[in-house]
Amino acid sequence: MKKLVGLLIVGLLIVGEALATPSTTYWTPCVADIQPAGVWHIGIDNYFTVLTKTTDSPAAGAFATDSGLTYGFSLPAGFQAEAGIDLYESTNDPACLNAKIGVSEETLFVGAPSLGAGVFNVGLNQSTQGQNIMHLILGKDFGSAGRLHASPYYSGNFSGLGLGTDNTGWMIGYDKGFAPAKDASGEYNKLVFAADYASGSNALGGGGFGLYYFFTKTISLLTGPVFFNSQAINGKWKWTAQLDINI
Repeated sequence: MKKLVGLLIVGLLIVGEALATPSTTYWTPCVADIQPAGVWHIGIDNYFTVLTKTTDSPAAGAFATDSGLTYGFSLPAGFQAEAGIDLYESTNDPACLNAKIGVSEETLFVGAPSLGAGVFNVGLNQSTQGQNIMHLILGKDFGSAGRLHASPYYSGNFSGLGLGTDNTGWMIGYDKGFAPAKDASGEYNKLVFAADYASGSNALGGGGFGLYYFFTKTISLLTGPVFFNSQAINGKWKWTAQLDINI
């Protein structure tokens, strides 16, 4: 499994010569979207506590801030890819690699869903971190009803998922845009509702729902609550604020 994860990461980095944070729905990367070719993406994700004390049990601390850089590139036969790095600060070993490859809807055949495969949270120091999670993504756009994505996952580093009892599970994600707008870069939705969930009694297990506000087509802020399957691992629920910028 570790060899397979490594081959996928190395292969995408060689092709694209790029660094990246995986595209996400909300709490999870359960979305078939892939960063457009030639576009850089900067993401800063914060998860902090609300109305809790440091003496509360279980642990009430905020998560390390996740800062990432994304770059997308195109491949033959209609495939697209993204690959890159997250920095979780402050931690002892902050860097984790990510990569995804896939095709959009209607690419493989008429009526085909979007398909993808990826890895995320691949630690550079395997002795202290790295969940090495592999997942497959299936997605479908239902027009005015929104988009739905589903994904099984497997962790190649069981200890990296915390003290949980599961290293496999599934994820589901949903999003829907509202308030159409247009600027010099094109048409977009000013508001996007997003929600997702990951099964499993581990560090990934949990989900939430929130709202994206797009200042422009290329700059957005996502905010809302995140809840966890295991408070013993992740502590109490957190509030997230995520800034995303495409360049």
